[in-house]
Amino acid sequence: MSPVVRRALYLAPFDHLADARVMCDVAVAAEQAGWDGLFLWDHVLRPEPTRDIADVWIQLAAVAARTEWLVIGPLVTPLIRRRLSKLARETVTLDHLSRGRLVFGVGLGVDSGRELSAFGEPTDPVLRGDITDEAVQALHLMWSGEVVSFHGEHVHIDEVQCQPVPYQSPRIPTWFAARGDAVRPARRAGRFGDGIYPIEVDRSQLARMMDIVRTERGGSLDGFDVALRETDGPDTLLDEVADARTVWILRDMAPDVTLDETMAAIRAIG
Repeated sequence: MSPVVRRALYLAPFDHLADARVMCDVAVAAEQAGWDGLFLWDHVLRPEPTRDIADVWIQLAAVAARTEWLVIGPLVTPLIRRRLSKLARETVTLDHLSRGRLVFGVGLGVDSGRELSAFGEPTDPVLRGDITDEAVQALHLMWSGEVVSFHGEHVHIDEVQCQPVPYQSPRIPTWFAARGDAVRPARRAGRFGDGIYPIEVDRSQLARMMDIVRTERGGSLDGFDVALRETDGPDTLLDEVADARTVWILRDMAPDVTLDETMAAIRAIG
């Protein structure tokens, strides 16, 4: 069976789009035009010339309140700079506010704008991977609504119960970012995730990535989503993910895109 193909905007909430009211107008226009989703970058600092940066979670909450069926989510949130106690509450609250339209994108983060090093967060990729592996497992347990204890090398939770449970069952879909030839992120997506967001891949790289995911999942992409960026040429990549549940084609727009250009892209979905 061929996957369902859905289309989403992928925007940076910077500069003119840092205004939550403007982002809501963009989201409403996208929904009315027939787009299926809206995903946002999650950053706290960026290199120049970006100056204004919005909090993604507040923007997504505003969008959820103004739209009806648009799938929303961060692509991607680095778990190393988030407190799980707060993140568990934020994700579940947003999932209920949107009536089950949240996708939670996870990644290791980048330090190109010093958003890790400037705040004393770890920059070593191996350590960030170790923390992410533990954090996502702990978060999924917290979403269960059961009393949870988790004691890893980096993440510790002692007899905590978080309720309500997510609106979606069995959990909020979790996608993992993976770049190029990276192996560990693909394994992470297959082991812990419900989808993958490949970044800067060609066909051979995506094929290797998806083979890793299939191996972790027992040989199948059944129930698994793949998000492909338009700038990566999805038309040449679809054969490699033909057994996925859903393939999302992301219209990824540069951070310096103007509002007029954003609206033009929305109108040009067909």
